[in-house]
Amino acid sequence: MQPQQLLATLASGEPLSGSRLASEAGVTRAAIWKQIEALRHRGVPVESAGTAGYRLPWPVQMLDERAIRSRLPTDVSRRLGALEIAWELDSTSSELQRRAAGAADFSIVMAEMQTAGRGRRGRSWLSPPGMNIYLSCLKRFEAGFASLSGLSLATGVIVLRALHALGIRGPALKWPNDVLADGGKLAGILVELSGEYQGPCAAVIGVGLNLRLTDALREQAGQPVCDLATLAHGAPPDRNHAAAALIASLIDGLSKFEREGFAAFVDDYAEHDALRGVPLRVSSASGDIDGVGAGIDARGALQLQTATGLRSIDSADVTVRRA
Repeated sequence: MQPQQLLATLASGEPLSGSRLASEAGVTRAAIWKQIEALRHRGVPVESAGTAGYRLPWPVQMLDERAIRSRLPTDVSRRLGALEIAWELDSTSSELQRRAAGAADFSIVMAEMQTAGRGRRGRSWLSPPGMNIYLSCLKRFEAGFASLSGLSLATGVIVLRALHALGIRGPALKWPNDVLADGGKLAGILVELSGEYQGPCAAVIGVGLNLRLTDALREQAGQPVCDLATLAHGAPPDRNHAAAALIASLIDGLSKFEREGFAAFVDDYAEHDALRGVPLRVSSASGDIDGVGAGIDARGALQLQTATGLRSIDSADVTVRRA
């Protein structure tokens, strides 16, 4: 029995004995224990239930292509280029980049688990199986890099719209690519471009969304984090429902961005801007700048009101923290 099969067997949250699991899989109890430890090593909180065996502390929905597709509106399904779900990848964005040359517009790659999930500036993104959403989308643009100012910020708005469709309200946007809730990071966005500055190009847009985080994962994160389980009082949306809402929002939102650019998202971003009016410190290789968040400009640059006037901050190689 492979780890993914074992996780699917335990998905209901009901306790199952080691002997029953071994019998059904045709392996020894020692082999089951080995796979249980493999899941725990990957961050899955498999509990020992005494003589009852093993169980998860909550039911898990394994990602399922058919279940996701069944929840997509018809017009979204027609535009979806591909939808692939893997058990384990280094990262969904890396996988999509490897196949980008032959991939259709709006191709989607998802994974139950990432071994090298990454965020902005090379930071790692915790990616245990069965609990969260790790998704990347390929979008092609004919106009080139010059037309893509504000794409990561627009994607933040797109993620918020998906959350609203799921009945989750309250999250805000932290420039340039984080979604925050209850003072912690709920989702992260990574946009990677390839192609020509003034010609055809492609964007691989990665989104990591926390549905459930264990105490151990919160400690490993090294920063305040939040999950949908907390926001939904212990009952987060079904993972396949959440994935479908995110895919539908991405396809609709990125199509709108292609037609209208960041201008179509500026007002929504401003409404949910977590940094407006907040004392900030912007750090880069050239030093620190202190000021107060003053929104964003038409290109998506952060506006910082400093003692010497208004400064525009681009997203390249800077860190923004509350002062």
